[in-house]
Amino acid sequence: MAEGTITLNMKGTAGQSLGAFMSKGITINIDGAGNDYIGKGMHGGQIVISSEKAGYQYALGGNTCLYGATGGTLYVNGQVGERFAVRNSGATTVVEGTGDHPCEYMTGGVAVILGKTGVNFGAGMTGGKAFVYDLEGKFYEKVNPELVEALRIDTDEWDAEMFELKALLKDYQAKTGSNRALYILENFRTEIRKFWMVAPRGVKPTIVADKKGE
Repeated sequence: MAEGTITLNMKGTAGQSLGAFMSKGITINIDGAGNDYIGKGMHGGQIVISSEKAGYQYALGGNTCLYGATGGTLYVNGQVGERFAVRNSGATTVVEGTGDHPCEYMTGGVAVILGKTGVNFGAGMTGGKAFVYDLEGKFYEKVNPELVEALRIDTDEWDAEMFELKALLKDYQAKTGSNRALYILENFRTEIRKFWMVAPRGVKPTIVADKKGE
């Protein structure tokens, strides 16, 4: 189906597996919150979750969101639970915080996390990439280094990645009203220095991660 063929606008708290196996052409907008397995196996369409209690200090999604997803977009203007984007193979997502084991066994897609993450980030991750906003300077120690590395992207060699991140943040902010995304966009030249990009080792082997964030 063409994009925008079916749009569902809902209010309240959704049950398990919101938008599971969703296809292209469907949009689900929720003024409220979701539960576990949001976007499980989705391969198209878009899910947007926001509420009056939105932002990085609130949980608006449960555990194992985007499990096995192969496409589509998930925006959550709040935190989600553990094992976020596990086995994600192609979906694009922006959230404002996660629990433990985010991007586990990820093979494709893009994940943007605008807040705290739990431990064991990127365990078994072999594809795709994640952008993480690290305000406290503690993210590097949470990365599982077996297959991935965390890299700073605030130099000219990373123009494509910075453009991609900025475009995603603009779309996310327009659709969720995120205050944090708006702040980052308005101060992009300084705030980009607080982002890490996590990707499989060797994406740009000439770039060395700055563990101290300087």
